[in-house]
Amino acid sequence: GGRETTSWCCADYKRNGSPPQLALKTGKMSSAKAKQDPAGKAARMASSDGKVYFSYADIHHTVAGMVERVKEFNPDVIIAIGGGGFIPARMLRTEVRVPILAVSLELYDDTTNTKNHFVRKVQWFDETSGVGKQVRNKRVLIMDEVDDTRTTLKYCVEEVIRTNAPSAVAVAVVHNKLKKKEGELPPGIVYISGEDVPAVWNCYPWDAAAYGRNIDEHEELAHACAQRSSKWDPWAVGGCIAAAAVVGGLLGAALVKAG
Repeated sequence: GGRETTSWCCADYKRNGSPPQLALKTGKMSSAKAKQDPAGKAARMASSDGKVYFSYADIHHTVAGMVERVKEFNPDVIIAIGGGGFIPARMLRTEVRVPILAVSLELYDDTTNTKNHFVRKVQWFDETSGVGKQVRNKRVLIMDEVDDTRTTLKYCVEEVIRTNAPSAVAVAVVHNKLKKKEGELPPGIVYISGEDVPAVWNCYPWDAAAYGRNIDEHEELAHACAQRSSKWDPWAVGGCIAAAAVVGGLLGAALVKAG
């Protein structure tokens, strides 16, 4: 879900209701940090449980916005990190027609929902057969759903370089959380983020059952997160009331003095 499996340069929060509305920005491609595009903003608010829910349509729109940057990198193959990277990679493949390889890395223990001390390599591909042959000395795009602490991404990139020796590597993530990263990508890695998001827990539609919900319930929550934006700002209203109280107090004091 919102865990590792994935840049805001700055936080852009709007206070439109409680909790504060979370403003998301579309990222750009860079070999260092993801540049930000001021256009393409989307606003979301966390649900009452403090989590932000994303619908399949949300993910599809974000992935579609990454297509041109991915085409600019021109990958020969996509490596999807399972399980969160599988569906975004398949969405991307519709427009970037290259084959997909799957790897499975585990940073969190699914039974305890706790973070491991290291990334565990669960599944890798065979580069001696089929699509696996298109990695060595080729251009590889590694895809995941979220760049959280960057630990898993760092491990995957370094493992691909160490064991499969591609000619170039790019990383693509649907969401990049604005937070301090525990891992750092090697120099020269192209980084593409679909949206830069606040460091809160993200809930993705393919994980709906993990949160005890069916897909319809999840999609309703995602819709609410996208739409919940009050037309009145309680912080602004509170400020106006406070200011009015101060002005009223000053006027009252002045009238008493004048009297």
